[in-house]
Amino acid sequence: MAADIRVAAGEADLALVAGIRREVFVVEQNVPEELEYDELDATSEHLLATGPDGAALGTARLIHGEQALKLTGGRPGRVLLGRLAVSRTARGTGLGAALVRAVEQAGRERGATEVELHAQTQALGFYERLGYTAEGPEYLDANIPHRTMTRVL
Repeated sequence: MAADIRVAAGEADLALVAGIRREVFVVEQNVPEELEYDELDATSEHLLATGPDGAALGTARLIHGEQALKLTGGRPGRVLLGRLAVSRTARGTGLGAALVRAVEQAGRERGATEVELHAQTQALGFYERLGYTAEGPEYLDANIPHRTMTRVL
């Protein structure tokens, strides 16, 4: 499945991003809506994957700069990848991996040397295949088991 991945720009793109996240996290995974959307959305970059017809297929969030420093315990050069969501129709096509690589590239362009993410434990294998390593204990986020993972760029 061919998809165009770009940094979301403007209200229309951000509405598509919110729609994919709602579909995957709120509807499919029962994450409370008030937990899904947070104050980081306003200061993050959102990548959006669309199909040839313009329909939203996936998204990921990149947190960098001062916000990343605060959230990673002051680790310079580290960005955070989050809110990776791929619509049911696009799963198994390689789009998730393409979104991860696009976030990594965007991070590199902003001076990052490392990426951190907070993976649902059921997705650990996916991220391990992309070169990420789990660290620290398992914890609950929105009542879903997670682990922190990192990858040096």
